[in-house]
Amino acid sequence: MRPPPALSIIGWSGAGKTTLLTRLVPELSARGLRVGVVKHSSHAHPLHPEGSDTARLAQVGAALVGFATPSGVQLTFPAPSAHLLLLLAPFSGRVDLVLVEGWKDGPLPKVEVWREGLEPPLETARPDVLAVVGAPHRTGGPPRFEPGDVRGLATFLQRCLDEGVLGSGAP
Repeated sequence: MRPPPALSIIGWSGAGKTTLLTRLVPELSARGLRVGVVKHSSHAHPLHPEGSDTARLAQVGAALVGFATPSGVQLTFPAPSAHLLLLLAPFSGRVDLVLVEGWKDGPLPKVEVWREGLEPPLETARPDVLAVVGAPHRTGGPPRFEPGDVRGLATFLQRCLDEGVLGSGAP
């Protein structure tokens, strides 16, 4: 089973990645796409609060730890983020596109979000950037979108999906 098509939304901290995603997901959903979102972090982040039952179970070596509530289920298991795409494979029939917030160095095609006052745009050193949101226009390079042009970006991403540019993300 191959993972669903996936795309990373990258940018420096504070560039507006989450803000873009909170606007892009409803736009893509309104177009009939089932969109999954994964937050990627390069920093250690506790998945279970210290001292909680789930933390204790993870600490003793459980291969899978789940936390189920009436509003949803969270499953965690020890795996490096490099395995993320393989872990998404079972969702291939349930989502049409997975947007990964972050994972600058991952193998996925990317959309960069950039904001004035941060580091220089990443896209100049990354050939896998398909589009840039918020960076000043330059000759050549990927298409540019204004931060508020969520419709334009969604149309671009839909075209990428239709043309197979996003592929399955499988290695």
